Amino acid sequence: MRKVPTAILLVHCPDQRGLVAKIADFVFHNGGNIVHADHHIDTECGLFLMRVEWELEGFQLHRDEIVAGFAPIAANLNLKWDLRFSDHRQRIAIMVSKYDHCLYDLLLREASDEFQARTALVIGNHPDAGSVTARFGIPFFLFPIDPQNKAEQEEKELALLADHEIDLIVLARYMQILTPRFASRYPNRIINIHHSFLPAFIGSRPYHQAYERGVKLIGATSHYVTDQLDTGPIIEQDVIRISHRDSVEDLIRKGRDLERIVLGRAVRLHLDSRVLPYGQKTAIFD
Repeated sequence: MRKVPTAILLVHCPDQRGLVAKIADFVFHNGGNIVHADHHIDTECGLFLMRVEWELEGFQLHRDEIVAGFAPIAANLNLKWDLRFSDHRQRIAIMVSKYDHCLYDLLLREASDEFQARTALVIGNHPDAGSVTARFGIPFFLFPIDPQNKAEQEEKELALLADHEIDLIVLARYMQILTPRFASRYPNRIINIHHSFLPAFIGSRPYHQAYERGVKLIGATSHYVTDQLDTGPIIEQDVIRISHRDSVEDLIRKGRDLERIVLGRAVRLHLDSRVLPYGQKTAIFD
């Protein structure tokens, strides 16, 4: 079945009367066919949030003209908005340390055409993942990091990302804390996977801590990276049951399975333009 390219509009603004009608009217009067529309009102914040998607085929405005056509309406309604296109193949950079389970999963999903994206490169602070990327024919760049060279190495990484016109950065168990300078260059475009619900067992050996506490559930959390450690807007979470029969090794195995699934879901939601961050939250239009 032929896929018709679509335009996707993500909107949030102070709630007011007539917002849905006015946005839908813009699409209708330009000959557009809406294929998905969803909205939500956060009553505590008084915010209106919406995702609307329409077919470009038959739309009277060329895709290069849509921004100029919608801008007066957005200004009149005091909208914050973002326009995207479903056929834009985003360029991804994956950052990884020694653990490769999430890296493998992301590359396999891409190879299976689950993602409308292309992994342009992988960055590691250890050489371990180089053999993985070689199997997929993806360039691997090594930037060893220590307290003395961290700022210098991050500058090199940022230059590399800019040269490759990266749209999205995925931290696939990258065991380095990005500096605020790095994070601020890609707002809501760096996705991390955390090996627990947030907040939870802090520090090293989280599964050992969970085992010692006799937990009945373990979880994983995927979120956008901000300049505050592990406090960015959450995109996806999940849990799995734990039994008294489970060993630490069982917890690690189950936890890694969750990390793969949760990170894969989060990346796909972002690539499909179904995530609308606002404040410390996200609306997920799934």
